Amino acid sequence: MQEDNKKMKVKKGFLAVQVGLEDEDGGVQRFVIPISYLYHPLFRKLLDKAHEVYGYHTKGPLRLPCSVDDFLHLRWRIEREPSGHHHHHHSHHHHPHLSSSLSFNSCR
Repeated sequence: MQEDNKKMKVKKGFLAVQVGLEDEDGGVQRFVIPISYLYHPLFRKLLDKAHEVYGYHTKGPLRLPCSVDDFLHLRWRIEREPSGHHHHHHSHHHHPHLSSSLSFNSCR
C-alpha cells in the first residue's frame, strides 16, 4: 500500500506527512494523505498533538507524533467513516458513528 510514498511528487489535493518515532523499529515513514483528512476531528486531535510536540515551524513534510501503527489505525478509521469529504467507493454498511476516543499510546 506504500508504493506511492517513494515518489517525491505529491498529487494535487494530497499532503505528505512523516509518521513514526525514531526509537521505533520501523523508524520514520512518509505517507501521502488526502487534504480532506485535515478537516476530520480525529486527525485534528493528532495535529494539535503535533503542534504541542514540534510546534508549527517545521521544515519538510508535516511531522506527526505517533507510531506508524497508530497512524495506520487512524487512517483506517477515517476511511471507514461515512463522510461527505471522501469520494471513494461508498459501502452500503453504515457503521454507527465511531467514538473519537482514540488514544495515541506512543505519544506520551
